[in-house]
Amino acid sequence: MIDTHAHLGMCEPDAGELVAAAREAGVRRILTIGIDESSNRDAIAAAEGNEEVFACVGRHPNSADGFDDAAADELEELAAHERVRAIGETGLDYYREGAPREAQRASFEAQIEVARRAELPLVIHMRDSVDDTFDVLASEADGVMVILHCFSAPPERVADAVGKGWHCSFAGNLTYPRSARLREAARLVPDEMLLVETDSPFLAPQPLRGKPNQPANVAETARRLAEVRDVSYQRLEETVEANAARVFGW
Repeated sequence: MIDTHAHLGMCEPDAGELVAAAREAGVRRILTIGIDESSNRDAIAAAEGNEEVFACVGRHPNSADGFDDAAADELEELAAHERVRAIGETGLDYYREGAPREAQRASFEAQIEVARRAELPLVIHMRDSVDDTFDVLASEADGVMVILHCFSAPPERVADAVGKGWHCSFAGNLTYPRSARLREAARLVPDEMLLVETDSPFLAPQPLRGKPNQPANVAETARRLAEVRDVSYQRLEETVEANAARVFGW
């Protein structure tokens, strides 16, 4: 199994212990995500120190204020590191709105261009912003490989996403009792567009809810996703591992 979205630097214990626990649970690859300048470098350090870990570097929409050409240039420099396999997470967050919407959009569009120049996939944060996020991606991200992290669009928008070739990654909230609509969406995603993640330390799956999440727990979410799609765990594992290898080049 793989975890396509974790924040190892926000988790306890340290990255080495988290990776060891994930390895024991059968997790072969982890993409650890940066959200600002400091965490981007921490993500690269975790990837350098652990064979199973690769890094994604970007500026989260809640930290988008002040993102400028220099910040974009720095991201592009980090993107050249051999352990960096994606740009992000970037996008739009209308739930917390830690930065003004216009700043979020400017940062989002700039990071699309970084991903395009670096020829790396783009990891998207989308919270209470489905329509605007889809609009920006449709108009600006042609030719860029897109991963909709912690997929949260309604089932009616799945066709729009997969029609554009955007990958859909499902997290622990898929397992929550009230997430029937999300499970409906997960059934509609074609095999070749499907990914799974933890978003550690957030969104622990239902059996572990209330505890900090970690990459090892991606197996619990994957088991529920396999049930939702009426396939065996082994088949789901083969599918998402192949997709992640193709998307992230590991």
